[in-house]
Amino acid sequence: MLAKDLISDVIPALKTSDSGLDALNWMEAFRVSHLPIVNNRLFLGLISDSDIYDLNSANEPLGNHRLSLMKPYIFSHQHIYDVIEIASRLKLSIIPVLSAEKEYLGVITQFDLMQRFSELIAAHTPGGIIQIEVGLRDYALSEIARIVEDSDSKILSLYVSHDQVLGLLYITIKLNRTDMQPVVHAFERYGYKIRAEYGAEIQIDETARRNYESLIRYLSI
Repeated sequence: MLAKDLISDVIPALKTSDSGLDALNWMEAFRVSHLPIVNNRLFLGLISDSDIYDLNSANEPLGNHRLSLMKPYIFSHQHIYDVIEIASRLKLSIIPVLSAEKEYLGVITQFDLMQRFSELIAAHTPGGIIQIEVGLRDYALSEIARIVEDSDSKILSLYVSHDQVLGLLYITIKLNRTDMQPVVHAFERYGYKIRAEYGAEIQIDETARRNYESLIRYLSI
């Protein structure tokens, strides 16, 4: 998923002839705290709402002010992971996208970024989540995939976080099933430590279910 596929078709670019008040109105309308200033496809930088509040005369054209604009951007061919990195690091509500020739193409909004990333990690697909712990030397993705598939399951998404202090990897796996006990037992048989389970389907013993229903009927008499 590339930056060019995430560009919003609704967020406008400001011109130097626009006033600070114009910019604030657009920001409020689109619920963002930054907007790009562009002249003839040339990206001049991002202006924030706090920048505008600092102006002495917000009703004057932006070009009348000496602005110290930040100039973060992403190229259209870069991956969504790069977009997330710069948005997170700089706390941006929008991320400008430029062509390889550095022509302004548009922006990616924080909302659209989250929507598309949720698709990437299968957030909307039903299934349970399991997190396992392994040492750096013991990490083998092929073995993890085989254990999951041998348990009649499939991996929908997977990501790894690194505890540099303990030298451990925490592997979070989204599965295509909510009954995760076969997968949990399989990992335990191979010596993996299960750190957490999320969204697991609770298995109810049939006898317990009948006893519970009988008790409810009794209490209703």
